[in-house]
Amino acid sequence: MPGEAVSARVCVVGAGCSGLTTAKRLKEFGVDYDHFELSDDVGGNWYFKNPNGRSAVYESLHIDTSTRRLEFEDFPAPEDYPDFPHHTLMHQYFRDYADHFDLRGAIEFEVGVERAVRRPADAEEAPGGWDVELSTGEQRTYTDLVVANGHHWSPALPDYPGHFDGVLMHSHAYVNPFEPVEMRGKRVIVVGMGNSAMDIASELSNRWMAETLYVSARRGVWVLPKYRNGVAADKVMAPPDIPKDVALKASRELIRDLVGSMSGYGLPEPDHEPLAAHPSVSADFLTRAGSGDIHMLPAIERLDGSSVHLVDGTSVEADVIICATGYEMKFPFFDPGETALHPDEEHRYPLFKRMIKPGVEHLYFLGLAQSSPTIVNLAEQQSKLLARLLTGAYVLPPVEEQERIMRADEAFHLEQYYAAPRHTIQIDFGRYCVDLHAEIEAGEARAAAAAPAG
Repeated sequence: MPGEAVSARVCVVGAGCSGLTTAKRLKEFGVDYDHFELSDDVGGNWYFKNPNGRSAVYESLHIDTSTRRLEFEDFPAPEDYPDFPHHTLMHQYFRDYADHFDLRGAIEFEVGVERAVRRPADAEEAPGGWDVELSTGEQRTYTDLVVANGHHWSPALPDYPGHFDGVLMHSHAYVNPFEPVEMRGKRVIVVGMGNSAMDIASELSNRWMAETLYVSARRGVWVLPKYRNGVAADKVMAPPDIPKDVALKASRELIRDLVGSMSGYGLPEPDHEPLAAHPSVSADFLTRAGSGDIHMLPAIERLDGSSVHLVDGTSVEADVIICATGYEMKFPFFDPGETALHPDEEHRYPLFKRMIKPGVEHLYFLGLAQSSPTIVNLAEQQSKLLARLLTGAYVLPPVEEQERIMRADEAFHLEQYYAAPRHTIQIDFGRYCVDLHAEIEAGEARAAAAAPAG
């Protein structure tokens, strides 16, 4: 029950949106925790120019999720926030959340977790847990470890054959058209067609900016608008009580009617159905492409000085290549030899309810998913299960059952997507939450059944 003290002592890694809402829930339930943040403030990825170097925010960035879809349940965003807030408003929202729930005092800023080592359980003396080494050199011991450090901080940079005389960088380093590289008058290639790629390409394609703006992609994508009939598009998504196949079919027909053929904008036709990839959303990209300001290229094969050779045998000259090619999922504080704690070679990291490694006790991942439409309040929902588990109000199913459910969940959430590293942790937020809450109820029933009579 909230407010009742329990014996768990928890280490929470990260004070971005996932770490903050987790800490808030643990505090409500009377769970003792230490909270570590490598930076000097809360906000994580939404902290522009975060001194810890892990923010992917660029100066012009607005979130692609509408305000009412991303706000926390018990902390509404200010009424004057626009549909798609600028990153400065997002950061302020998380700072205000931390202050409103008095979370700052428990956060140890500018302290990172360097190592986290599992301590084996001893049936006679201790139930196991974690030995944690901090960046200060201090060693601490915890019963449980919560990993909430995000998965958009370790750039995945392509290793192209050859040598490039210009600047090759990841979009993670992009700040604006003048920082860290002067883009004005340059021949620029943006690699990728995800949300960051489209934002950056649209910005640099202004005729007063890049001399020529190219976008290189291995395949076409469906580019979705931010609005439908004057309403933020994610506000009119099908509710989770509609069968998935019915909702998916209707949504795909709607998207085709709304945007038409991608080739009509001068873009390559996708080789997959709408919503078979994580949505690429842009208010500007289609217009820029259709206006001739964005020039499409196939994938890059190799580099040679200023020449960029493409897989179709053609080449272009370039000064700057910006790779918006995603991120690696990493947990550098885990022992490299603990292979079960690291993603596999295909970037897969299956978890029970996207939270728990079956068979690995006292370890929880919060916010570790690629969620449509939003990841901001994912951990808020997951923390409901976590807090009840730590206080004994919820009991996990047996490991074998966790694995069965995990496999079924992955098949359900991933079946609509084509196979790619970016889709290994994809979930539908609305359907996930319905299922998560059902599991919480089931776990509470297991806890009640296991409680001693009387």
